[in-house]
Amino acid sequence: MNTIDLTALAAIKDSLTGIPGSNFFSTWDFASQDPCSTFSGITCSLNRVTSLTLGTGLSDSPGLAGSLSPSLSNLTELTQLVLYPGLVTGPIPPQLGGLRSLRVISLTNNRLTGPIPSSLSSLPNLHTLDLSYNQLTGSIPPGLFTGLSELKVVIMAWNSLSGELPRRMSTPLLHLDLKSNRLGGILPLEMPSSLHYLSVSRNNMWGPLNGLGSLSELVYLDLSMNQFNGPIPSSVFRPSLASLLLQRNNLSGGVPSRLVDPSSSYGEGSIVDLSHNLLSGELSPVLAGVESLFLNNNYWVGRVPMEYVDSFYRGRTKTLYLQHNYISEFPLEPGLALPDTASLCLSYNCMVPPVRLTACPASAGVQLPRPEAQCVAFNHMH
Repeated sequence: MNTIDLTALAAIKDSLTGIPGSNFFSTWDFASQDPCSTFSGITCSLNRVTSLTLGTGLSDSPGLAGSLSPSLSNLTELTQLVLYPGLVTGPIPPQLGGLRSLRVISLTNNRLTGPIPSSLSSLPNLHTLDLSYNQLTGSIPPGLFTGLSELKVVIMAWNSLSGELPRRMSTPLLHLDLKSNRLGGILPLEMPSSLHYLSVSRNNMWGPLNGLGSLSELVYLDLSMNQFNGPIPSSVFRPSLASLLLQRNNLSGGVPSRLVDPSSSYGEGSIVDLSHNLLSGELSPVLAGVESLFLNNNYWVGRVPMEYVDSFYRGRTKTLYLQHNYISEFPLEPGLALPDTASLCLSYNCMVPPVRLTACPASAGVQLPRPEAQCVAFNHMH
């Protein structure tokens, strides 16, 4: 093995320690004739270290503690750096930005602190950056979203990151997961049309649902638990976007009267959650066929379209939550039994819910209709 790499590995080992029960470093014998073939977690090419995996990732291994050595930057041929779950603390070494060959950085489920080094924005071959489940702070370097032509996967969920996202993102991402941070500001006005997965759930973001119209490849969208407001763009109501999670915001308006592509239909595994918003008006049939549909705690009125009832009887829709609205009729067919798999909740609406419905969650409260005075007052106002 190249002596520079061997010296770097010695420094990396010195800054880390196996948590009792972990014997990861037991194979790291620096007197070994061929460390490339005997050191755990190392892959070499032409006597240079090209891949370094710290820890075993096995469920019965407690992982590593200590900190990440700046000497990592001396492994100049490194293409992949993985740190398995453990108790590693301290910062991410900014010197990693000098490793021009790096394609994968995965440092998850540890106790890393401090900012995400802006130097990572200068890694021309970076494909995957996963820093989730740490204690990272500060803002996300904007260069990650604008300057890297190879970057496809960014996962920074479950940290304490703050600041705002750039107004325009040009990096051709497929997967962006920023959930459970402290991000503020609005959604970018332009996001890469290549995105398949987008989550900014559990942050402090606000404003309208910008930039979603061009995201025709999305199959998973989670903007829940923020303070977004305004209407929901009709472009997100399409069955190919099979997971649409917008609950617990301040979204208003209604749902479109028809799908963008009327020939398509929601299928198995689909979920749409619009609960705990300020949505209003009559429901259109647009979401009939969604397997798990949460429309509770809004201001829906009127009669539920027959398409939802049919989908429920046929077993396509398995969960339908409509509690805490102002709905006046749910046209159940008398004498027809609901499928055993069905969960239907209609409590606290402007009607008497059918007696046999027992699938409401505990949070829905006692199965009572909404007081008539509330219904009269609400309908008078609207």
